[in-house]
Amino acid sequence: MIRKKKMVKAKNINSGRSFNRVFWPLYLLNGFQSVAYGAMIVLVVPLALIIWPNDLAEIHALEMGILYTTLSWSSSFAGLIFGKLIDNYSRKNIIIIISIFRGISMLLLGFAVYGGEASTWWYFFTFIALFGFFAGGSWPAVNSLSNDIVSRDRRSRFFGVYQIVLNTTNIIGWLIAAFLVQNGLWREFFWGIGACILLGGLIFAVHNKEPKRGAQQEELYLILQDDSIEYDFQINKEMMRKTMLSRTNIVALIEGIFTCILMSSLNFLILNYVQNPPYNLAPFSIGIFMVIFGLTGGLVGQIFLSRVSDKIALKDPVRRLPIIVIAIIGGLVTFALFFFIPWVPLTPEQGKNIAYIMTIPTMWVMGALFFTSRSIFSLYIVNQSPVIQQINLPEAQGQIVSWNQFLEQFGRGIGPLLCGILLTFTSTNYQITVMIVVLCIIPGVILWILAMKWFPGDRENIKTILAERAEILNSRKEP
Repeated sequence: MIRKKKMVKAKNINSGRSFNRVFWPLYLLNGFQSVAYGAMIVLVVPLALIIWPNDLAEIHALEMGILYTTLSWSSSFAGLIFGKLIDNYSRKNIIIIISIFRGISMLLLGFAVYGGEASTWWYFFTFIALFGFFAGGSWPAVNSLSNDIVSRDRRSRFFGVYQIVLNTTNIIGWLIAAFLVQNGLWREFFWGIGACILLGGLIFAVHNKEPKRGAQQEELYLILQDDSIEYDFQINKEMMRKTMLSRTNIVALIEGIFTCILMSSLNFLILNYVQNPPYNLAPFSIGIFMVIFGLTGGLVGQIFLSRVSDKIALKDPVRRLPIIVIAIIGGLVTFALFFFIPWVPLTPEQGKNIAYIMTIPTMWVMGALFFTSRSIFSLYIVNQSPVIQQINLPEAQGQIVSWNQFLEQFGRGIGPLLCGILLTFTSTNYQITVMIVVLCIIPGVILWILAMKWFPGDRENIKTILAERAEILNSRKEP
């Protein structure tokens, strides 16, 4: 009874902290990195024209799919390395190192040879792989830091704000990159965003401090207020089997592959679908479309629906799991409908005329679909991450997220490569390709439904272990 009262008291004390005042430099840094990542996605066609300017009839779907796959897979493999480092060393220093290498890789892309075909493609491959490799530590580091800074009753709101930053800057990246590349300033874009990433890393280095591990665990909060006490437990094979290989963790790991295959496939397909004849939408026009419909849809999900998620899950965290199921089905199915509603053919000049495009009724139908898709699917991230945090120990947050990221990025990498192959074998039939990849949603939904039975037991297991460790730490207090 005494322990229970202490846990409640700790939660109340912590709930007043403002996580935004701590995380704003990280928002800025990862926002710049998201601008660069968003540009790499939207420039899938313009980059092909930079590499092969004399081969306008060929879209090079397979080669560009390999570049996108490299961006994802290099990140996923590197995450396994970074995850273990994050759980054992300073997360602040790791984030600084990441910013240095990602900034330099963007700067060097600005020196690529225009029209070099194979040699230029390999140049982009090399530095995109470098950029992706050091991206592998970003998401595990954010999850690990937030587990020690943000109170549990605000987790969805934190991940909502973080996703707002990423999605907003991602779209800004689309707009800036599309506008500059459209005007022949692609080198200036890469030089500028590389410098911004380096600046963001410097600001983070000056402003942020390393928090104590386990500082926000209810069972440990009051004990760790003592400066002489540090949470110094390390994960071993026995504890890894007991916690990190729990059934709910396995669900989250396996499900991420299927959801991300579908998600990355749809992103890759829609950009190729609307930028090539007969629709010919210019990249900058797509960016404006994203701001008007996608950004607003994301804001609705990440501000309002994340708060609703926290309230729903306050009494029973297992309620987050059906929300995840709804997010996967609703968000991705509405996105897939893009390929089955007739788009209006445009000339290349019309595709650049934003005022004309917005007078087409079909575009508003597409906008409504995109708004709905982004709103609903945003619930996936703001609920999945708190679920994973609650069923893992403080010393395993980096590794479990890196495992999850590895499989998700593996799925993201499969998506564009799979689409490139399917488009080649179906003679660029987007509808058949979408019908095949959309089947990837089924396993993920089934797994999360099963996890509803397993999550309470896995969560209770973690609480029991932490309660035992609280007693150990309490015995270390100086008399």
